[in-house]
Amino acid sequence: MAGKSETATLAAGCFWCVEAVFGRLRGVQEVVSGYTGGTVANPTFEEVCSGATGHAEAVQIRFDSKVISFAELLGVFWRSHDPTTRNRQGADVGSQYRSAIFYHDEHQRQIAEASRNEAQAAGLWPEPIVTEIVPFSTFYPAEGYHQDYYRQNALQPYCRMVIAPKLKKLRQSFADKLK
Repeated sequence: MAGKSETATLAAGCFWCVEAVFGRLRGVQEVVSGYTGGTVANPTFEEVCSGATGHAEAVQIRFDSKVISFAELLGVFWRSHDPTTRNRQGADVGSQYRSAIFYHDEHQRQIAEASRNEAQAAGLWPEPIVTEIVPFSTFYPAEGYHQDYYRQNALQPYCRMVIAPKLKKLRQSFADKLK
């Protein structure tokens, strides 16, 4: 029996990486790469990359909460990127690559804050977590060529050097949650 379809909006660096990770989880129905948290309506990739719009590269995840909970998604979130670096993930630098949870309601905010506290207390990272937990406003889907990028470009150098290791770690750490 299908559960309630919910939405999560997360930023954890390059959206190609984040989409590839979350799209492999059981219960995830759809992952869309896009932009959120900024001040310009309908921004382009080039505008977001300039850092002038205030947007983060993010993904919007539609998931079946009977199969995977928001808290379980956040468990993967904390382990799939470095939430201790402000405005940076690896070689990707700028506010558009910040770590953020854009909560859709008060319940998600409470879960996000508890999850962040648990991740910090667990010592997953040697430095303090700097992930923003902020209210969701508007999500703008990215241009078509950014959607399902890894599947379509798995042999590209960025995909092989950055995304493939994330997926290997995902298989090792969360095999029980994969499709």
